[in-house]
Amino acid sequence: MDSILTPELLVEIRGDLRRQLERLERSMAVTEEAVRPVELDQQAVGRLSRMDSLQNQHMSRNLQERERVRYTAIRRALQRMEEGTYGICTGCGDPIEPGRLQVMPEVEHCPACAQ
Repeated sequence: MDSILTPELLVEIRGDLRRQLERLERSMAVTEEAVRPVELDQQAVGRLSRMDSLQNQHMSRNLQERERVRYTAIRRALQRMEEGTYGICTGCGDPIEPGRLQVMPEVEHCPACAQ
């Protein structure tokens, strides 16, 4: 089945996806720095500071995983645009409502298939 997206809306969403991808790439670079190994030298950092550093590192790793998932989803959405399949549910093949795509442009499924 064909997508119900207008060419204008598709251009708008493509631009939004590219901007999101650029912001995400910058954020991923910062997060990469935050997950560096924590120095365990007793002289360099006190016990509580080291525990805080380990906790921050753990939270950064969680953020890093979420960023990777989102990065992959955005790249897949851009790939579907290139293939001409963007806006079509990958589950059932029906069109995805344009409003849903404007809110979550990387979405691959219609609401029924997403559940």
